[in-house]
Amino acid sequence: MRTPPFRRTLAAAATAVVAALALTACGTTEDADDAGTPSASAATGPVDLTDERGPVHLDAPAEAVVSLEWGLTESLVALGVKPVGVADVKNYNIYDTVAPVDAATPDVGTRGEPSLDAIVALKPDLVVATTDLPATVIEQITKTAPVITLKGSDGTDPIGYMRKTLTTLAQATGTSAKATEVLAGFDAKVAAGKDALAKAGRTGAPFTMSDGWIDSGTVAIRMYTPGSFFGGLGKELGLTNQWTEGGDKDYGLAQTDIEGLTKITNADSTFVYVANETDGGGEFTKALTGNAVWKQLGFVKGGHLSKLPDGIWMFGSVPSANAYIDALVAAFPGA
Repeated sequence: MRTPPFRRTLAAAATAVVAALALTACGTTEDADDAGTPSASAATGPVDLTDERGPVHLDAPAEAVVSLEWGLTESLVALGVKPVGVADVKNYNIYDTVAPVDAATPDVGTRGEPSLDAIVALKPDLVVATTDLPATVIEQITKTAPVITLKGSDGTDPIGYMRKTLTTLAQATGTSAKATEVLAGFDAKVAAGKDALAKAGRTGAPFTMSDGWIDSGTVAIRMYTPGSFFGGLGKELGLTNQWTEGGDKDYGLAQTDIEGLTKITNADSTFVYVANETDGGGEFTKALTGNAVWKQLGFVKGGHLSKLPDGIWMFGSVPSANAYIDALVAAFPGA
C-alpha cells in the first residue's frame, strides 16, 4: 500500500524541498495564460489579516491563488474560488472527491516539494500554504508572491481552526459572504446529525475512527483522537470517542497496531475506518480480517464496523466535514 498522505518526515522533506526550489525542479511549469480564468472576488480594496507567521497585506482581494495543501484547496473550492495552481492535482482528485478541482488545473509539484518554477509561471496574487512546509521553503516563495501560512489543523480545537481557515481565506479572496453561507450550512448539518442520532437513541454512543496501511508486512493503524479533524466532528455530534490519548498536537493522530485495539474495551463501540480502494485499501482490510486478534475484538464480534466512503479528505474543510457527518451518522443503525 502506498505511503498515505500526511505520513511524511518533515525533517527529510525540508532538505528535499529546499533543493527542489533551488534547482526549480519537480512539478509542471505552465504559462500564465494557460492557468484558467481566476475566480471573481466579491469585495475590493486592501486586505490586512494575520496568519501563523504574522501580518499579511494584500493590495486587493486575491483572484489568482495557488494552493500548496489539500485542506486549503478544499476551503477555496468551498468558497467558489478556482485555484490557478494546486499541489498534486491528480491525487487531490482521488482523495477528495467531495470538492474536486478541474483536472486541467496546473500542477505545482507535491505538497511536500512544491516547484518554485511552476508557482512563478502562474503569476499568482497569492500562495496559500501550511506550517507543515519548512519555514525556509515558505521564505523562498514569499520572494515571488504574497503567502498566507496556516496550520493544517489544531489539535486543541480542530473544528474551530477549520472555521478560522475558511474565514481567513475568505477575507483574502473577498468571499466572506460565501464563507458565512458555507459555515451556516455546516452548522445546520451538525444540528441535523445530532437530531438523527438523538431520535435513534444514539446520543453519546461510543465510536473510534481510524485509517491504516501495510508497513513492511505489518499492519499500522492510525487512530483519530478528539483532537483530530474527524474526531472533532464526532464530538460536535455528541458521540464519545474511545481513543483519547497519544494524538500529536496539530492533527490529533495516534499510532497503534491490531494488538493495540484490545484497549477498546467497550464492545458497543462502532469502529469507523478509512480504506481507500484506489490506494491499496483492500490489502489493509484483508490484513485486518485475516488476523486472529482482530476476530476476537468485541466490536468485530458484534458487527459494529463501518467503512467510510472513498473521497472524504481526512484533513479537509467544510465539504469533507459535511460528507463525514453524513457517513458517521449512517454508521449507527436507526439514525
